[in-house]
Amino acid sequence: MSGSLPRQRFVLDTSLFITEEIRRDDESLEAAVRRLLDLVATARLELNISCYMPPSIHDELAAMLRDRDVDAAVFSRLDTWVVRKSPDRYGVTIPANIVYDFIDEMSDRVDRGLRVSEEALREVEQLGPDDMTADGPNDYMTAADRVLSNMRDKYRRALRQGVLDSREDFDLLVLARELDAGVVTEDRGVVSWADEFGLRYVRGGQFPTLLEEYLRATGVGDRS
Repeated sequence: MSGSLPRQRFVLDTSLFITEEIRRDDESLEAAVRRLLDLVATARLELNISCYMPPSIHDELAAMLRDRDVDAAVFSRLDTWVVRKSPDRYGVTIPANIVYDFIDEMSDRVDRGLRVSEEALREVEQLGPDDMTADGPNDYMTAADRVLSNMRDKYRRALRQGVLDSREDFDLLVLARELDAGVVTEDRGVVSWADEFGLRYVRGGQFPTLLEEYLRATGVGDRS
């Protein structure tokens, strides 16, 4: 059947494998990843659907899976059914308008980060001497520590949430553009920039269902 169907390609992000959205009920992360890779394998053999991953994403995912004590057999399936390919960073062209928008957005985010820092500084200025010590023997944070902790969270959101902020993310988008492939991710920043790049994308939590529907529609899912 694979020879009669047009070829489809997807580039997979780390977040696809880690998100709880791909799990069923009390299914473990390892069981969910095994089931996902089984679907990827069946889709490759039956529907001519190929899944790719930049080496930088593969290394990031492998480290996360090792930290979660995932069995070695999962890595074997990953290496068998998900193709590792470096993006052609020299050959793929990116419209100047995308770079222009990125610079404009980062400039705006830096301004927001400065405002967050200024607000935290004003809060610390209002604190008294008693706020510089912990409230009790079991409390390791002072009021000043809490202001700084809150500032870090706000600063991180202001500068990084919803933006393209790593080489891995950029590799993902460049490879998808090179292959004319769909991006599979749960990362909102990647989704936003997939739109900018003119790429198709699928939310990670929806990808297993998408493959199951493809298989069912072609009768593969009905085979025993």
